Amino acid sequence: MFVTEEVFKIDNIVWIILVPVAAAVGVLFGYIIRKNIGAKTIGNAEQTAKNMILDAEKRAESIKKEQVLEAKDEALKIKRETDEEIKQRRLEISKSERRLIQKEETIDKKLEDIEKKGEGIAHKEKLIAEKEADLDAAIGRQNEELEKISGYTKEEAKQILLSNVEKDIRTEAAVLIKEIEQEARETADAKAKEIITGAVQRCAADHVAEITVSVVPLPNDDMKGRIIGREGRNIRAIESMTGVDLIIDDTPEAVVLSGFDPVKREVARLSLEKLIVDGRIHPSRIEEMVNKAEKEVANIIKEAGEQACFDTGVHNLHPELIKLLGRLKYRTSYGQNVLKHSIEVSLLAGLMASELGLDPKLAKRAGLLHDIGKSVDHEREGTHVDLGMELLAKYKETQAVIDTMSTHHGDYEAKNLESVLITAADALSAARPGARMETLETYIKRLQQLEEIANTTKGVDHSYAIQAGREIRIIAKPDEVNDKDIVLLAREISKKIESEMEYPGQIKVNVLRETRAVDYAK
Repeated sequence: MFVTEEVFKIDNIVWIILVPVAAAVGVLFGYIIRKNIGAKTIGNAEQTAKNMILDAEKRAESIKKEQVLEAKDEALKIKRETDEEIKQRRLEISKSERRLIQKEETIDKKLEDIEKKGEGIAHKEKLIAEKEADLDAAIGRQNEELEKISGYTKEEAKQILLSNVEKDIRTEAAVLIKEIEQEARETADAKAKEIITGAVQRCAADHVAEITVSVVPLPNDDMKGRIIGREGRNIRAIESMTGVDLIIDDTPEAVVLSGFDPVKREVARLSLEKLIVDGRIHPSRIEEMVNKAEKEVANIIKEAGEQACFDTGVHNLHPELIKLLGRLKYRTSYGQNVLKHSIEVSLLAGLMASELGLDPKLAKRAGLLHDIGKSVDHEREGTHVDLGMELLAKYKETQAVIDTMSTHHGDYEAKNLESVLITAADALSAARPGARMETLETYIKRLQQLEEIANTTKGVDHSYAIQAGREIRIIAKPDEVNDKDIVLLAREISKKIESEMEYPGQIKVNVLRETRAVDYAK
């Protein structure tokens, strides 16, 4: 029993010693095995890397060779193309050289021909000179013989001959001048009418004049009280801010604007219309609407001036002149819009200048600016012609333009032909039918004056003004005026009308005479 326990203890000790030793041996063997495996793996990786490097070098070498071959092919291709181009150029140069050689040969031949012709001409000139000398000698001998026969020297004969020729030429010249003057008188009137008629037909102008509106319609009569406001504060605010008087009378559903400045009147009209549409009428709102209307009118004025320049082809005007030109949109003269009138005058003058061979640009520019003084004539003293000249000089217009526009009312003497065209175009634009209007009172007075002039003339029975005053028909007394005298009667009445009346265009005087014999058969 004791031996068995000892043996058991020894076995336990042995196992205790063997287990760590076995573990250490296992660890050692594992380390050695892992080391061998790692070394083999590293070796395999190194070999793989070397193989990859070799493959890469081989591929790089192959790519290099391919690129070298491609570069050589490209170089050969370029060389072939260059050689072909050089060959073509050499062929062209050789052809050019052959052509030059041929031209040189042709020129040499021509020079030889010219030299031969020159020699022939020199020989002919020599012969001509000899013949001229012989001719001069013969003429000299003939003159000597003529002097002996006539008894006059050469100078005396020349003076007599020149005197006779001068008389004949003067007579023929006088006859020719008379014929030319007669033809000019006959054709000048027709030619002038043709030029003016052509210019008017080609000038596409409006036949209805635009008139500045001075009456603002109201939606109802209650709006008048709102415009006046409490104790009149609204109407006072409108009048003080716009400078225009508001006339609110018994006219139903309307307010009349009264003011000398057409631009201020337009601002007041727009402001009032905006206030009526908005419905809120009080001093602060009135001020806001007036400011908006002033900006709107300023833009309209600028656009109107620019459009007028574009329509007439007049460019490079000073910006202030364009604004003043646009102000004429709200200016009227005898009911005719001054801006439209200026455009018409510009177009008419330019067309007539082109027909007559004058300067159409100068005529158009002066025509467009001829009434520019009317844009400020309500603010300054002086005629619109003088004011226009001052404005044009202030804004650096040329003296030619100033001289051309200054004569259209006869205030200054015409310095060029274009100024005469401006005067004619101004009269045409103002006198055409429908261009200008007049008040009913003035119209009736003109018709009454026309009939009065005719009725107070001796031999007139009665008269009738017709065709809106453009014609008067006169019935002559048959027992006082015969058929031949009615021509003189018409002339006498037309002269009276010209001297005593002012009227646009012309008035036709039509005199009628009739004798009736009545009898009855019984």
